[in-house]
Amino acid sequence: MDKPSKIAPAKGKLGVLFPGMGAVSTTVMAGVELVRRGKAQPIGSVTQLGTIRLGKRTDGNTPAIKDFVPLAGLKDIVFGGWDIFKDNAYQAAMTAGVLKFEHQGAVKPFLSTIKPMKAAFDRNYVKAIDGTHVKKGKNKYELALQLKQDMANFKKENRLNRLVVCWTGSTESFVKPEEVHSTPEKFVEAMKASHPAIAPSMLYAWAAVTSGVPFANGAPNLTVDIPAIQQLAHDHNVPICGKDFKTGQTLIKTILAPGFKARMLGLAGWFSTNILGNRDGEVLEDPGSFKTKEESKLSVLEYILQPKLYPVLYGKMHHKVRINYYPPRGDDKEGWDNIDIFGWLNYPMQIKVDFLCKDSILAAPIVLDLVLFMDLAQRAGMRGIQEWLSFYFKSPMTAPGLYPEHDLFIQSMKLKNTLRWMKGEELITHLGQEYYD
Repeated sequence: MDKPSKIAPAKGKLGVLFPGMGAVSTTVMAGVELVRRGKAQPIGSVTQLGTIRLGKRTDGNTPAIKDFVPLAGLKDIVFGGWDIFKDNAYQAAMTAGVLKFEHQGAVKPFLSTIKPMKAAFDRNYVKAIDGTHVKKGKNKYELALQLKQDMANFKKENRLNRLVVCWTGSTESFVKPEEVHSTPEKFVEAMKASHPAIAPSMLYAWAAVTSGVPFANGAPNLTVDIPAIQQLAHDHNVPICGKDFKTGQTLIKTILAPGFKARMLGLAGWFSTNILGNRDGEVLEDPGSFKTKEESKLSVLEYILQPKLYPVLYGKMHHKVRINYYPPRGDDKEGWDNIDIFGWLNYPMQIKVDFLCKDSILAAPIVLDLVLFMDLAQRAGMRGIQEWLSFYFKSPMTAPGLYPEHDLFIQSMKLKNTLRWMKGEELITHLGQEYYD
């Protein structure tokens, strides 16, 4: 891909549409509104609080990322979305139970105005929940066309200049790539035939991409990770990215595992278990949805540690992941990790982690960053898979035949170097030999 010759300015309003107006999306909306009103800080957001070094360390040139690249301003964001329940965003936020009392009242007037559009939904893909606020159509293609119209209407009614769609809905049952996913033409025919391999999230992705709207996938669903949607993204000059927001336990793994590998410490086993009580936990009670999530979570260590290259250290590691639905916890997820490592002379050691985290609080700044970076990518003329945004995902999408990079620190370097590249700045390798010449 050629370096952008010019990045279009972020003029006018940016519409952000969420398929799934539950805990994550309402926490994003509430947080952005509180920041806009000066009642909160955007903690966890790289776009809002991060900096980027330019040139040598001795230059002292480290601007804020939001001052370095032309990102949309928070004041210009307009939220909307779809859901299988007709509760407005405030009611959905109260059901989710993430926000503290003092924040609930502050955002009630704002969130109450955001009402979901009817969702494209099929309970065959999310068996643990059901809703009545759903679209009707003779086939999946008709539902996808309705979603396209929703996007067009939302943009017109709110006088928006640009749109981004970010999937914040539930994890769907496990779907393997099939022939119907291979080309745009076969995909359309499969939608018309309501083929079982066309999941609801794919309808949103198709509708967005063919409307020229960037699409980010926050769940481990296949969604945009198929040739048909990737080809359409290329043809329509649309950026896409995914998949599965990297929030709690997997975030910790992508921090610790690179450290073990860098020090050449062995790993005998890593046992992970979680309890959570939000809608995500309820959905993951279904074996099909859990299979989708498990595939995402298990791949991380394999790619970071590369056991085929380091058989002595990682060739026999055991990696287990468990997720349990426990309603009393609500959105407060707890992840336990038992890590069995070994060092010099094969002497065993253990690390135990108990991470009491708030799932949606960790996910919200990820969503904000993805929305702003995806809008930036489109204005820079970038299309297709945005691997530079791997930093935010458990299962980063890559070009066919290319293994994903899971090391959080390499991902961070890649993200910032991409921003430097976009602006024509020198890339930073951290070699530093010039300081000693």
